[in-house]
Amino acid sequence: MRKYSIRFFYLMFGLIQFALGVVITIQAHVGYAPWEVFHVGMSLSTGITVGSASIVAGVVIVVIVTIAGEKIGIGTLASIIVTGIAIDIIILLDIIPVAPNMAVGIVMLLVGLFINATGSYFYIKSSFGTGPRDSLMVVMKRKTRLPIGVCRSLLEITVTVVGWFLGGMVGIGTIVSAVAIGIFIQLVFKMFKFDVAAVEHEMIIQTLKNIRAGFRNAKSSNDK
Repeated sequence: MRKYSIRFFYLMFGLIQFALGVVITIQAHVGYAPWEVFHVGMSLSTGITVGSASIVAGVVIVVIVTIAGEKIGIGTLASIIVTGIAIDIIILLDIIPVAPNMAVGIVMLLVGLFINATGSYFYIKSSFGTGPRDSLMVVMKRKTRLPIGVCRSLLEITVTVVGWFLGGMVGIGTIVSAVAIGIFIQLVFKMFKFDVAAVEHEMIIQTLKNIRAGFRNAKSSNDK
């Protein structure tokens, strides 16, 4: 069970860190990252919070990818709920000020993206399943047979356009985010000597079986 406790810590720490990065990029106020354009636009058009918009979008995506045959893990569900709630809490606490000018905003944006990348490292390292948006990208690749990079770009362009029509901010930060996030992820993974291709994600059923087996072994040891 110690192994699962460590993995669970990585998962929660990574998701909360990712949420912090999201809020920083929003408060940079120089144009939101593609998915944040959509979440904020959805929030403005419906009156729900940004975190709630993220949760609703995540749930819809999970339904779609599940119907499409993708398997999900506990981490997939946690990424929807924990990240959304954490975003709302951080915004409610009002601990991240809005950037006073473009220069500070760009710096804040880059810091937020770097924090997102490190959060992604811990989250993926937990190997509890990919995020819903990553799963959607995989489904799109399987159905269209387009290169994975093209699928990601098409998804991000789509959510950016829809989010912009809903009122989400599109600006130089949107372009910077689209380019820089990949660079930061590569940098962080290299810094931690992390091979993402070597990660074998554990699906929900397997996780529950392993946890139950762990409790049984612990009980047997105590009985002896």
